[in-house]
Amino acid sequence: MIDTLAFVHPDAKIGNNVTIGPWTYIGAGVEIGDDCWLSSHVVVKGPTIIGKGNRIFQFASVGEECQDKKYAGEPTRLIIGDNNVIRENVTIHRGTVQDNSETRIGSNNLFMNYVHIAHDCVVGDNVIMANNASIAGHVHVGDWAILGGMTGVHQFVHIGAHAFTAGCALVLQDVPPFVMAAGQPTIPRGLNSEGMKRRGFSKESQLAVRRAYKTLYRSSLTVEEAIEALAEDAQNDEQVKLFLEFVKSSSRGIIR
Repeated sequence: MIDTLAFVHPDAKIGNNVTIGPWTYIGAGVEIGDDCWLSSHVVVKGPTIIGKGNRIFQFASVGEECQDKKYAGEPTRLIIGDNNVIRENVTIHRGTVQDNSETRIGSNNLFMNYVHIAHDCVVGDNVIMANNASIAGHVHVGDWAILGGMTGVHQFVHIGAHAFTAGCALVLQDVPPFVMAAGQPTIPRGLNSEGMKRRGFSKESQLAVRRAYKTLYRSSLTVEEAIEALAEDAQNDEQVKLFLEFVKSSSRGIIR
């Protein structure tokens, strides 16, 4: 299943039932799990570990050195989970020793054309990044988040689970879970209610998160006062707890 025109380094580890197309380059220190499919003209450099069932399309660059000027060739790595779709011209870079020395991607994600994932990013599961969305170094993206086309995310920003950014959004501060964000720079534009419905959240939980959003964004309370006001609701609903813990732990501050 490896085309005769592909280059696979002798030190690379290739799983079962893997397809590697012509003119694809697999470097030293690369591990590719079972049932992966790599089109032509893909470049994968190590140290990189790729799980099972991933599909990587032509001209993607996976596991390349980062673009951080502090990087001096240290042995950092990229870890990718299972069943991701990495479309044409996507770039995903390895980490730096200034963080945890790794970039980590979860499972079941879709990265559309020209997506860029920089060094030391952590991307969860079931994330969609639309065409040209780019996240800078050290960004964290929670499970089920959706980044609209041409979204740009500043370094060290965290985007919460189930959050949604509109096309061309410029994200300079943290986006709490379930929040829809738009603008340059982004501001909150309501809840990702449709996403919550599609993912099977109960009506009670949806209402609880809506109340939490209103407390944080529609009242006259400061962030600190809103955190205190949400403490009781967080004890009764797991999604409000997720929302509250994210706000409490934000280091860059949340979008307002």
